[in-house]
This record gives sequence, C-alpha cells and structure tokens, in this order.
Amino acid sequence: MNKTVSIINSISFQSILLLVALCTFHLFYENSWASEQTKHYELSQFISPETCGGCHTQIYEQWQGSMHNLASDDIIFNEIANAGLVGLSSKDEIEEAEHCQTCHTPVGYITGFPRKTSDDRTKIAPIAKQGIQCDYCHSITGAYSIYNAQFNYSPGNGEDDPGVKRGPFKDSDSDYHKSEFSEFHTKSELCGTCHDVKHITSGVWLETTYQEWKQSPYSKQGVQCQDCHMYQRPEYPSTGSTKRVKNPGTAADGSVEREHIFTHYFVGANMAIPEHYKAISKEQDQSQGKENISIISKMAEERLKNSVDIKIDPKVELKQQNKADAKNIKSQNSEENRIIIRITNNGAGHEIPTGVSNIRQVWLKVIVKDSKGNVLYKTGIPDKKGYLPPNTISYSTVFGDGKGNPVDNLAKAREIISDKRLKPMKEKVEKIDIGEFEGKITVEASLLYSGLPQNVADSLKGLNGMNIPVVVMKYVKQVVSQ
Repeated sequence: MNKTVSIINSISFQSILLLVALCTFHLFYENSWASEQTKHYELSQFISPETCGGCHTQIYEQWQGSMHNLASDDIIFNEIANAGLVGLSSKDEIEEAEHCQTCHTPVGYITGFPRKTSDDRTKIAPIAKQGIQCDYCHSITGAYSIYNAQFNYSPGNGEDDPGVKRGPFKDSDSDYHKSEFSEFHTKSELCGTCHDVKHITSGVWLETTYQEWKQSPYSKQGVQCQDCHMYQRPEYPSTGSTKRVKNPGTAADGSVEREHIFTHYFVGANMAIPEHYKAISKEQDQSQGKENISIISKMAEERLKNSVDIKIDPKVELKQQNKADAKNIKSQNSEENRIIIRITNNGAGHEIPTGVSNIRQVWLKVIVKDSKGNVLYKTGIPDKKGYLPPNTISYSTVFGDGKGNPVDNLAKAREIISDKRLKPMKEKVEKIDIGEFEGKITVEASLLYSGLPQNVADSLKGLNGMNIPVVVMKYVKQVVSQ
C-alpha cells in the first residue's frame, strides 16, 4: 500500500513538474517580449551619439534631425500615444497603449525608464531622449522575434569601456572600440524587428512593413530595406523606380575608402515632423546641427514622388449590362461611361501607406471636365480646413473591435476589417462612373499623401493647429474619348 502511494506521489510530482515546464514554455513563446523586459541594462553602459560623432562625423550629421533621432520627441507620436490612453478601461487595451516606448525610446526602455507611455517624459535621461541612436543599434546582436523590438543586445560598459560595435564591414578597425561584422545589420530583419508591430494582447498585426517586404518581389530579388533607405541622399531618392546609386566614402574620419557607405538619414514619408522642428529651430534661432532637418524633409518628398505611377485609359469603358439587356444597347446612357485609372506602386518595397496605415492618408483626387471646361465629376478635393469628403477614394487599413465595428485607437484593435493599400509592384484599377457626355473629356488624376488627417491633427490640442503637409505623389492628365 505504501509502495503504491509512493508511486502515485512520484507520478503526481513528475506531472506537476511537466505542467510547470509546459506553462513556462507557453508563457515564454506567447509573451516572449516579457523575457526581454526582465533583462536590465544600465544607462551608463551606452555611449552618447555625440561621442560616436567624434569619429563618424558625416554619419552623425546625417542622423541628427532624422526620424530615428526624433523618434522619442516626435510630437505627433506623443500626442497620439497620450490620446490613445484616454478612456481605456480594459487591462489588455491599457497594456498595449502603454507599450509604445519600446521602439520610440529604446535606450530608456531597456534601461528602466520610460517603460510606459504615461511615464513622466520630463524625467527621461538626455541620452534616452535621443531616440533610436548609434550605440543602441550597434549593440544589437540579433533578434528572437521579428516584431515589437525583440532584440538581443550586448552593450559595452560606457565611454571608458565601449565594448564591441557591430556593423556591415568585415575589416573595420577602431582605436576606441572593438569592431565586429554583423550579417544581421545588412538584412531587413534588423529594420523589421521594430517596423512590425503586433498587439501584445489581441495578437492583431498593427504594422507589417517587414511582412509586406517579405512577400514582395524585392525580397525575392534580395533587395533589403537598407538597399533603398540607406542609399538615399539628396538628389538620389533610391526607390524601386529610380537608380540606387552607391555612396562612396569613409565610415569614419580618415578611415579606409569604401565603395559604399550606408547613409543614415533614415528617410521615409514623414514631412510633418521635420517641418515642425525646422520651424522651432528658426523661431529659437538654434540650429545646433539640425540643419539636416530641411534636407530630410525634402528627401521625404522626393521619395514619395518616386513611389507610384498613374495611367488613365484613353477611352471610356462601357459599363457591363445584364444578359437580358445587353443585346438591346444602341446608345450609352447616363450611368454607363466609366473612366479607368491605373495606379501602380512601382517604388516602395512595402505597401503604400505602410506603418500606422489607419491614419496615414493616401487618396485619389480626380477632376473630369467636358470640352467646354465644365466639371462633370470630382472626388478627393479637401475643403478649406483640409478635411477630405466622404466619397474620397482612399487606400488605408481599417481596424475593428472584433465585432465588425471600426476603431481608430489601435489599443482597441481586435481585427482587420479591410486593407485597401497599394501593394509593391502591383496595379490597382479604379473604374469611376462619370455619366453621359459628348465628344471628349479631360481627366486629371493625382495621388496624394498626408502623414496624418488634418481633422485628427486639429483634434489634438498639443499640436496647436499644426498644418500637415500634403504631397502630390503623382499627377497625370489625359484626354479621354468614348
């Protein structure tokens, strides 16, 4: 009897151990970012960007005023993040809304402050406020998941013992720090680990820039994120529709000449933030190395203008009729003429727009005039406030609450209701009914971009009426006949 009890107890104990192990395994892989949160690095381990700039002058100057540099201070990000906390009661939603600093203030996040969106920003250490910076990226050794900034790190021990810095060259040599080649730094996975964002409780993908690239022709051709975004410099947009010209030079002052030095402007489509900080610098008469902001704003515009193509068919399409009526058609009526507009994402290795694609606006503006100049049709024309009308043809993602109801706050996202964005190297065809006309018509079509709807900007008090730039990505004009 005692022997039987002993066996049962042994089995029970082993079962408990197995259960604990399985639970631990499940928790690690379902919430793998939590394991990274338990690791703690000291702020003193990280070297200031200014120290790096002492040798890497040109790269440092490119980075200053970039969206990576401004990631923590980005006023639009901070206003939206703070607004996203208002009115939340669900623990899951609050947890997601508090998680933004992981990517935007990474040095602070992994060293203990700020950990949450609601943390007091006035207490953020100066080095942490410098956003995505030199020593953060070059202390990365890899990633354990390609989303939500789930990186592995190996920083040094501060200015006096900087440790190993990792990068794309196999023969780098420095008198100050050890250097190591990192294949990870040459691949899209480095970028994707921050630029893919998954809701940490609902599991909905909120940003999928890396996945979009992974499924694109660019990935199959071996074109990495860096091959566009770290080739760009003034007058060289380096998109899929332009030449990506190499940037010869040196990575550090007086070092070996190389065929290509990766640029560090980190330009995407954001013009609003560079324009905002340019205005502040001008008002305060304090450029302090931010002259670069004007350059970055212009490069963002160049990138947008080299990302898409539009074509308008020279003849209208006759709207399809049902079989019973098709044989009786002798003349066109007011509902049968369609203009056809073809839009191709021929320049971006991801979808347009990418990132927070529920608030970034891309839309089609169309004006159709008859031979006398009378407007027959129009869409996508903002009002005096810059607000778009309801009938606008737009390309974005709509998130839902899990019950089919659209939500703007990503913390509440439980599903993707629709995704109408422009896929890489794919053509999207718009067929627009314009009614009856005689002779020929003139069709003007533009694709426009805004980083934030003006009505949303106006609703955020902290933006103080900021005017959000609108960029005409492409404009075409075509005479169309029947």
